[in-house]
Amino acid sequence: MNNINQMKSFTPVDILIVEDNPNDAELAIRALKKSNLANHIFVTENGEEALDFIFSRGEFAERDKSKALKVIFLDLKLPKVSGLEVLKVLKSHESTKMLPVVIITSSKEDPDIQEAYALGANSYVVKPVDFDSFIHAISSTGLYWLLINVPPKMNG
Repeated sequence: MNNINQMKSFTPVDILIVEDNPNDAELAIRALKKSNLANHIFVTENGEEALDFIFSRGEFAERDKSKALKVIFLDLKLPKVSGLEVLKVLKSHESTKMLPVVIITSSKEDPDIQEAYALGANSYVVKPVDFDSFIHAISSTGLYWLLINVPPKMNG
């Protein structure tokens, strides 16, 4: 685990970033901070760790699930458990199926886009290569999901 994960108190988390590239994760955090949306962010580096975090198991068993996540930013190409598999698990559980999941990936492949939506993704954002465009895309996505979108009541 890298240093951006070291939040062992597991305070309530609004945004979960599931990203195996530490540079992309750091850029996403910077973009969210720039928009004043970074008060409760947690980063996991693979799909297995993400599922453990979301379901409060394994090393995250102490995490308080009483305050639901507001959005998950999920990369597709992840070690251990793929992003699509994480999405499939989340959308098949009653307690997490309503969680907004935004795919943020470098894949512009049509089959990935189709499968992500078929599995219940709420949004699909292709990571811009340009730094400023990446910052803008993450900031805009974060603003929408945290401040504009009206979420359903979560089962839990």
